[in-house]
Formats: sequence, C-alpha cells, structure tokens
Amino acid sequence: MSETILILGAGGQIGGELTVKLRSIYGDANVIASDIRESNFHKQLEGPFEIVDATNKEAILEIVKKYNITQIYLLAAMLSATGEKYPQKAWDLNMTSLLAVLDLAKEKYIDKVYWPSSIAVFGTTTPKNNTPQKTIMEPSTVYGISKISGEFWCNYYHEKYGVDVRSLRYPGIISWKTKPGGGTTDYAVDIFFKAIEEGKYECFLNENTRLPMMYMEDAVDATIQIMQAASEDIKIRTSYNLSAIDFTPKELSDEIKKHIPQFTITYKPDSRQEIADSWPQTIDDSQARLDWKWAHKHDLSSMSKDIIKNLQAQKNQELKTV
Repeated sequence: MSETILILGAGGQIGGELTVKLRSIYGDANVIASDIRESNFHKQLEGPFEIVDATNKEAILEIVKKYNITQIYLLAAMLSATGEKYPQKAWDLNMTSLLAVLDLAKEKYIDKVYWPSSIAVFGTTTPKNNTPQKTIMEPSTVYGISKISGEFWCNYYHEKYGVDVRSLRYPGIISWKTKPGGGTTDYAVDIFFKAIEEGKYECFLNENTRLPMMYMEDAVDATIQIMQAASEDIKIRTSYNLSAIDFTPKELSDEIKKHIPQFTITYKPDSRQEIADSWPQTIDDSQARLDWKWAHKHDLSSMSKDIIKNLQAQKNQELKTV
C-alpha cells in the first residue's frame, strides 16, 4: 500500500527539510505540507500545501479525507524559550494538537503517527552524562512538561487502543536552511549565521555549557527511519533517546575559527542558561541503535564544514543578485 503523508507544522525548523526528504521518497503529490500560515520556503516547493490549525481536529480530519492520508507527522509545537514566555499557549498548542491526532488514529482515520519529544523531558535531577533511556524525568519548563505528558499519552493510546505512534527525544538540532525558532539550543544555529554575516557572536549560554546536538540531515534520517521500521521493532512507545554529538559553545566556536579565523565570540548568559543547565550533557541512545539500527553520520567537524560551505555559497549568491 502506498503512503500519503500529512506534515502538521511543516513551516518549522524540521518540517521544511523533512517535507523535501519525504517527497523525494514518496513523491511530491503524496506528501502534504501544512501549517498555520504558508512560508516562503514552501511557496518554492512542488507539491500540495494546506493552511491548517494543528489544534483543530475537524480541520485536520478534512485534510485527511481530502488526500486519503495514511500517516501524520505532528511537528507543530511551541519550543522551550518561547514557551516560558507564553506557558498556557505552549501547553494548549503542544497537548491539544497531539490528542487530536491520536484520536484520529484511534478512530482509524490514519494508520500511523509520528510525534517528536525532546531532551527537555529531563531535569536537574536527571543524570547529566550518558543519560539513560529510562531515568528520572522532572522537567522544569512548560515545554518539557508538555513533552513528558505527551510521551505517556502516546504510550497510553498504543497500549489502550493499538495506535501505531512513534517518537524520538530530539537533542538540539542544527540546520543552515532555517533560522532559529525559539529553542534553548538555537545558539548553535544562530552562531553560524552570525559568523558568516558579522564575524562575531554574543552567546546566551556560558562557554562550557555542554549539550547534546545533531545535524539536521541526521535528525531527518532518524525520523524517517523510525517511521519505516517494522512495528515489532519499535519496543518503546513513549519516546526513544536520540543522540549524535555533544559540544560546548567554546568547542563550537573553536571549530568555526578553523574556517573563519577572524571569528570572535563573547558570552552573556540569560534566562536560557537555567534551562540548559537542567538538561543532559550527553545521551545514551543505545536502545534506538539496537531496536531499529539507528546510526548518525555527522560529527562536529563534518557538520561545521558543511554548514559554513553552504552559508558562504548562499551569501555569495545573494551578493550576485543585488
């Protein structure tokens, strides 16, 4: 049976690149991108786009029926730093959208659901190094609270109703195609843009804040791999730990200086430092590697080289068109 996929929240950091990759696999017409508003990125792509409020179950159902959707990737969410400014809105968006999609799966309108969790489910009491798959989880942000709640809703719908729902706990995700979107790990995205545009960066975390990270290409691959895995290989229905690399702002800036020697960085920690301090430094994702053979491709060096190459090429192209 061929798959027809709906991506809710396709305008976000992961959604755009996931749309492109899924369309390369399943065909443009079989991957429907959607968001609360259309982005310039999606206007440039071939393939259908729909305006949909991810908290509106009936609106989602209309799209499901219109395109005979078999899978939903629910990426709509309010991230950590933004969620602290608007806690009630973050909770409503993050939870209402998930329950709407899980209900559609329970009611057999769709066959399979993907929903991302995050390292934000962990907290200050969680072991910082090599954080286990099963461990203490006492999140300190509304984003983390919504994600840990969502994990158990996913498991509940799987156990109670047989819903085929799959999830990954994303670390910080880094991309050169999408600018920062309100996450605590977003310094690792913004720093590359500022390095190319200004040759300097003021970091909102201190220089030794180690956090788990991942290049976007690996994150997209992991997302598709878990959805393509056989159902019997998915042993965890809350959410899988996922990991690739980890580094500090200083280590990242040192790597950037190998390519842009004049680059400088200063540090001015703000409220996001407290959030970062509550998260793990390194993650044990051996369960994902065992169950569905997850393996990352990029390390700090290859990721930095690729991002800088692409951003410099993009800047040169913009200069030519001016």
